[in-house]
Amino acid sequence: MTAVSAVALGQPDTVRARPSAGPADGVGRAGAGGSAGSDVVGDIVGVLGGMGPAATADFFAKLVQETPAARDQEHLRTLVWSDSTVPDRTAAILDDGPSPLPRLREGVRLLESAGVTLIAMPCNTAHAYLPELRRESGVPVLSMIDATVGRLRQAEPDVTRVGLLATTGTLVAGLYQEALRACGMTAVVPAPLLQQRCVTRAVGLVKAGRLEAAGQSLEPAVRNVAEAGAQIIVAACTELPLVLGHRAGDLPVFDPTTALAQDVVALVRRRPQNDHTKEEL
Repeated sequence: MTAVSAVALGQPDTVRARPSAGPADGVGRAGAGGSAGSDVVGDIVGVLGGMGPAATADFFAKLVQETPAARDQEHLRTLVWSDSTVPDRTAAILDDGPSPLPRLREGVRLLESAGVTLIAMPCNTAHAYLPELRRESGVPVLSMIDATVGRLRQAEPDVTRVGLLATTGTLVAGLYQEALRACGMTAVVPAPLLQQRCVTRAVGLVKAGRLEAAGQSLEPAVRNVAEAGAQIIVAACTELPLVLGHRAGDLPVFDPTTALAQDVVALVRRRPQNDHTKEEL
């Protein structure tokens, strides 16, 4: 596996499929008008990030890449709150570590006070706290899980077994397993020993900036889910797209970071979108 930086991953006709290009065709919550050829106005995208900082930077790069724009003024207005002091999400889920919820709430309030009209949270494990954040937020908070599963189902209708590489907290919370099952797909997860020795270790190595070592660490886990019948890999921790290429071994890789960026663009641009975004309007 080769280390890559902020590039969209996955098959060219799946993860990287962009919303149809063209000028903004919608208006933001603020009610500002838009017309063909006009600058993007209205919506302000809030990014609840810092979990970790490199993953947040990767999301912003993909948000820029997925926006059909020919000049600066056609890109989305974006506020990024990168709070690296948010307590470890997996530790909170597994070991009764400090809850990240107070810091996440603080981030949501800060973004709302600054005028954002929707929020994206590029951390899969933090979605264990999404219901609480949505109840308290005055603006839509998009789901990275729903964005991924919905776009995966559309792009790969024949896939039934999905290799899930994620933090142990994400796996224990069942975030992807339940969403995949609802769409007729089964999650294939690494054996427990490989989850700890390979996937958890790889996430830590990415956070420490050791991308090449992280990619090598993932290889046994990739082989394990492939042997168990996985047809595609979902890089379900925002650190992992930084080290997985468009393929992991013989399997294609689907990138949730890109899926979330595409959902943000679809919502702001008022393109056709999945049900989970429509519900938040």
